[in-house]
Amino acid sequence: MEEKTILDGQKVSKDVKENLKERVLKLSAQGVTPCLATILVGDDPSSATYVRMKGNACEKLGILSKRIHLDASISTETLIETIQDLNNDKNVHGILLQHPVPAHIDERKAFEAIDIEKDVDGVTSLGYGQTALGFGVYPSCTPAAIMEIIDFYDIPVEGKNAVVVGRSPILGKPVSALLLNRNATVTTCHSKTKDLSEHLSKADIVVAAVGKPNFIQGSWLKEGAVVLDAGYNPGNIGDAHYDSCYEKASAITPVPGGVGPVTISMLLKHTVASAEKTVQ
Repeated sequence: MEEKTILDGQKVSKDVKENLKERVLKLSAQGVTPCLATILVGDDPSSATYVRMKGNACEKLGILSKRIHLDASISTETLIETIQDLNNDKNVHGILLQHPVPAHIDERKAFEAIDIEKDVDGVTSLGYGQTALGFGVYPSCTPAAIMEIIDFYDIPVEGKNAVVVGRSPILGKPVSALLLNRNATVTTCHSKTKDLSEHLSKADIVVAAVGKPNFIQGSWLKEGAVVLDAGYNPGNIGDAHYDSCYEKASAITPVPGGVGPVTISMLLKHTVASAEKTVQ
């Protein structure tokens, strides 16, 4: 790495997609079109935008996007029936249930209904367990994106001190496990952590995943730390205070244009990998 590296997620995402284009063409020659089914429950504008973005990204690569829009008033049971239908559809290779669902629906129960072979978004507890044990095929997409950026820029992980700020089941916890599986020494911090700045002052790698804008300050960081900011807050603001962290970091992801674009690429990558299993 250079003295100061901007970890460009658009560049990483483009590289992933170029590789996927060849794989999709190969599948097409074998009579298989990768298919991602996205389920949107209700009319949340942000969720609708995310689903549309994912669908557009699929179509640009020749991946079929099957969009299912359900009424906000449906029951958990009806949602699970829809998921089961997709599990049983051999032409569907990945299933994504857009978060959040309406409050009356048992979201965890719905996530658990997704077949592990089609859990390309890494939301099931079985998928999380497999990721933690080191043989998970489809980690949650944002943790997978962070590892993809690390690999693209040849950032050393083994033996390094990594501090993950955040412990959500689809980001903080799985990325901690992925880093640990790469032989990093991992500290997982959160909103109840005492002396957070003390932990961060020893970190070679910092993952910001706490969901609070401009939360992590550059003054807390070790000189030369690598900062991977997975936060995305209103106004295109990350969880790390970019300007002050930039001064201390040897490498840093911008927001937007860092982890975000790669996250969607990981969803596509997992869907293609799932489709490839059907012809092996």
